[in-house]
Amino acid sequence: MKSLFCCLLLALALLSHHTAAIRKCDLQGLWRNELGSNMTLSALDAAGTFSGSYHTAVAATNKQILVSPLQGAQQHPGDKGQPTFGFTVHWQFADSITAFVGQCFVDRRGKETLETTWLLREEVPSRRDIWKATRVGTSIFTRVK
Repeated sequence: MKSLFCCLLLALALLSHHTAAIRKCDLQGLWRNELGSNMTLSALDAAGTFSGSYHTAVAATNKQILVSPLQGAQQHPGDKGQPTFGFTVHWQFADSITAFVGQCFVDRRGKETLETTWLLREEVPSRRDIWKATRVGTSIFTRVK
């Protein structure tokens, strides 16, 4: 019985140590994805909304790429260590808009990543062109120090 009690105490101590080691992710700051696009997110307000800017490194256009505004929200700000979020980017150089959804993760070393999935909707001239109007993809952002 003593060994069972000792094992239970050890398990609880390890669990509390592991739980305390999980850092909360802060969306505010500068982020870069695997293609070299940069995103800056402002501080969250009490409702979890934020704004920012996005400078894409890739685009299917011949126009000059411009920094574009974004608007978003985080689910339950301050409650969880690895929150879900979503935001839209209104491209200033193209007739399209992109919606991102994702989650922030913090690894054991404290490295933060934003794992996202996105839908880009491009304006098309008619309903018969809808088949080519939406693209889907993923992006992984890491914090720029």
